[in-house]
Amino acid sequence: MSKRKYSEDQLITRSLEATFRALEDEGLEGVIEGTPIVFNQDTVMHSWDGDYYERIDPTALNNANLDDVRLFINHETNKITLARSKRGNPNSTMSFRIDETGFHIRAVLDIENNTEARAIYSSIKRGDTDGMSFMFRISDYEWQGLDTEMPTLIIKSISIVHEVSVVNFPAYPQTSVNARCEKEETSSSLLAEAKKAYAEETARSKELEIKQQELELAKLKALVL
Repeated sequence: MSKRKYSEDQLITRSLEATFRALEDEGLEGVIEGTPIVFNQDTVMHSWDGDYYERIDPTALNNANLDDVRLFINHETNKITLARSKRGNPNSTMSFRIDETGFHIRAVLDIENNTEARAIYSSIKRGDTDGMSFMFRISDYEWQGLDTEMPTLIIKSISIVHEVSVVNFPAYPQTSVNARCEKEETSSSLLAEAKKAYAEETARSKELEIKQQELELAKLKALVL
């Protein structure tokens, strides 16, 4: 098993099918709920170096910076924010809660004055849009089962959640190095690095074992002589 840290400037996005609904049937026009982060669910990821599982630990958000989280469509952060949860702001238009299953949001969209908010609300209400994604940074993770065909990357600690998004295509990215952003490693994927480190560690262990066996054999020969 290999373990190391992400650098501070690495942003990651993850998309998934989400429990996502408009609350019009409860008399709450323009209110939506969703779960952009799900815990303890193994999801198949694809990279140039092979497939692997990814799992977010239930304690991953324990020390995360959640002071200012915004809601967008498809991570289009250059467009108007649909809703926002800002610590200390009593007028925040989005709230969240964390339980044993994941990170859940509740947002009030301005469907009267914002045409994009009205359009996405209609799409959610119709069931045409049912995916969510989030942009975050990782402070700690570990690999398990690097000696198997499908190792598992466990995200143990998330340092910050920058934003969550309603997305057109749920399910985790299925193309190119996990669809990581430009600031992330591109020359060598995390899986390749982890496998290389595991192979080197295994080789060192075998070398030490052989040396120990040779030493024991030498001791036995000395006793005989």
